[in-house]
Amino acid sequence: MKISEKAQAFINQEEKYGAHNYHPLEVVLSRGKGAFVWDVDGKMYYDFLSAYSAVNQGHCHPDIVKALTDQAQTLCLTSRAFYNDCLGPYEEYIHNYFGYDKVLPMNSGAEAVETALKLSRRWGYVKKGIPENQAMIVGCEGNFHGRTISIVSLSTDPDSYAQYGPFTPGLIKIPYNNAEALEQVLQQQGTNIAAFMLEPIQGEAGVFVPDDGYLKKCYELCKKYNVLFVADEVQTGIARTGKMLCCDHEGIRPDIVILGKAISGGVMPVSAVLADDEIMLTIKPGEHGSTFGGFPLACKVAMAALEVVKNEDLTKKAEYLGEIFRREMRAFKSPFVELVRGKGLLNAVVIKPHNGKEAWDVCVKMAENGLLAKPTHRHIIRFAPPLVITEQELMTAIGIIKESISSLE
Repeated sequence: MKISEKAQAFINQEEKYGAHNYHPLEVVLSRGKGAFVWDVDGKMYYDFLSAYSAVNQGHCHPDIVKALTDQAQTLCLTSRAFYNDCLGPYEEYIHNYFGYDKVLPMNSGAEAVETALKLSRRWGYVKKGIPENQAMIVGCEGNFHGRTISIVSLSTDPDSYAQYGPFTPGLIKIPYNNAEALEQVLQQQGTNIAAFMLEPIQGEAGVFVPDDGYLKKCYELCKKYNVLFVADEVQTGIARTGKMLCCDHEGIRPDIVILGKAISGGVMPVSAVLADDEIMLTIKPGEHGSTFGGFPLACKVAMAALEVVKNEDLTKKAEYLGEIFRREMRAFKSPFVELVRGKGLLNAVVIKPHNGKEAWDVCVKMAENGLLAKPTHRHIIRFAPPLVITEQELMTAIGIIKESISSLE
């Protein structure tokens, strides 16, 4: 892939002064609008990563940017030491939007997951009566919930956890998409298990979609054993999979919902934990918090971002366009294409190595042809464009994907 001197200078700058904890595709972006981004040399690309589904509403959506700039000229941050005139309206808005009694506002997805872990344990001690320091939380193999020590303690990916130990105790890992495994661990240790946490679709694992009925069966088992069902909807939530929450596909209402990424339309880090009073009010003043959690800018941006989802009917659009993407890619015959899977506009193509080429090479070729996506776990490419993409734009993008793959055969 040919890189201009201008772009290379930015790449070299990151290499010299930044930590080496990412391996980006060698494209240097400087502008975005809707479903498109432009590099420093002015080349336009279809964005099929959407900042890991943070930019569901499209890049620089004018309604969200206006909410940001208007509030930025008035009041940015108060901390939670005082009340402000943005947080209460935001909390009521979230209550009406998602139907939970309470919201606990945070910033990053990882912070929200940590909050859910703490909240689950607290509920386990206060409400379920688990003996102090014995609460267990069950998670799934193949998960990606974030990067903190406690979260990577639940990971089964060596890239996430290797040489970061000792790890947080009280976490149990079971196979994903296996309700029997959950039932077995609940039968054996259920009295001390506070919560079961999972992604409704495992994103970083390669858009691993569980079998129909899996989520509902797990939810029912949690009810049977008095265990909280915690849904990490940071990547799958906010219309990405063709429903507002991915759990909506099976008609279940998690005890705790974790939101992030697209709740702000990618304009700033905003996350949230949703739960009803019985769970949320187990945490008292001074027992958890964040200087920036629920700050005025975040409140205004998140409300604007969620209004865009509703006003532009992005949930329905994601469902409709996702079916087109999977149909087109499944009909495409190539020695590289082993499997196509997904829901809504969260999709993945499993790439079978061919002629010495693999998923990374396909992504490089697509970038050359004007479309950006990124491999996950070496042999899988995730395709998740902003939900504002039009059908015509989607069809053009699918053509680029097919052409790029065919050129490597």
